[in-house]
Amino acid sequence: MVLTISLVILALLIGLVGGFFGARRYMENYLRNNPPISEEMLRTMMLQMGQKPSSRKLHQMMQTMKAQAKKANK
Repeated sequence: MVLTISLVILALLIGLVGGFFGARRYMENYLRNNPPISEEMLRTMMLQMGQKPSSRKLHQMMQTMKAQAKKANK
């Protein structure tokens, strides 16, 4: 009886810890592949600030943001 309860509690703890780290890794990969800001959003922000965005500048800004996100994750 005590062994059964101990195994259930142990399995629950292992499942909670594994689930937490699995969900964390999934979200990190999701955000890395699908950044919360897109080139269209950057274009809109730059137009609102009075700048005329070129596609080269937008691409460069996106690459910089991705590099900073990678650096922050490591």
